[in-house]
Amino acid sequence: MVDRNPWLNFFSHAVLVLGVAIVAFPLYLAFIASTHTADAIVQSPMPLLPGAHLWENYQAALFGSGKLGSNTNVMHMMWVSFWVAMIITVGKIAISLLSAFAIVYFRFPFKMFCFWAIFLTLMLPVEVRILPTYKVVAELGLLNSYAGLTLPLIASATATFLFRQFFLTVPDELVEAARIDGAGAMRFFKDILVPLSRTSIAALFVIQFIYGWNQYLWPLLMTTSEDMYPVVIGIKRMLAGGEAAVDWNIVMATAILAMLPPTLVVMLMQKWFVKGLVDTEK
Repeated sequence: MVDRNPWLNFFSHAVLVLGVAIVAFPLYLAFIASTHTADAIVQSPMPLLPGAHLWENYQAALFGSGKLGSNTNVMHMMWVSFWVAMIITVGKIAISLLSAFAIVYFRFPFKMFCFWAIFLTLMLPVEVRILPTYKVVAELGLLNSYAGLTLPLIASATATFLFRQFFLTVPDELVEAARIDGAGAMRFFKDILVPLSRTSIAALFVIQFIYGWNQYLWPLLMTTSEDMYPVVIGIKRMLAGGEAAVDWNIVMATAILAMLPPTLVVMLMQKWFVKGLVDTEK
């Protein structure tokens, strides 16, 4: 039973507003800083209202070259980040769907061993295996390439486990009906399992896109060519010149721009994302 005490409602809303303010205030400061000149935002006190240089700063961030500590621009870095995030996301979902399908619906020797071997990789994050992975990628000649940026991150034990749990909830009657209708294994997978998994796929798409977009450590080791810098590395390179040489207004404009694609993905897929998480919990 829900208590409709007005004071309790007021308190809960006050806590909610306070939490939003704490999270949103740094973003607001970043946006304000991106609308002023570099000299204005280092003065004390810093302006708290938008300035008149918004378009100028964002244009310099998007298309400027040579001001960002490199010879490339943010537009190109965001293009690299987009493709890296998309390849990682689509690859993780495809591989996880197929591996979960094999584990649940096929009988083969050491099936459970394979499942637990995949599951145990949850305990080995990228940071733990990064040096041997780097050596393998370097010897294969994949440094400064999309393949090198994405292949070591393209398998997901978490997604495999989630799809396996979902496939186990599919009724056996559905499998029998598909078999009676003459559907082969791949047709059953393509026409029945994949459509049934669309909410889980949508939820994983959001999670994995943000994961791929925000990658920092692996691209930092992998990329020495400016043409292959993702935008997160680009921001780091912009800060490499020391405090005095940093155009903070351009840095903040770049940070705001870097937040837009993940935010857009979450907003567009919010309904499917929530439904996918709820269905997964079931």
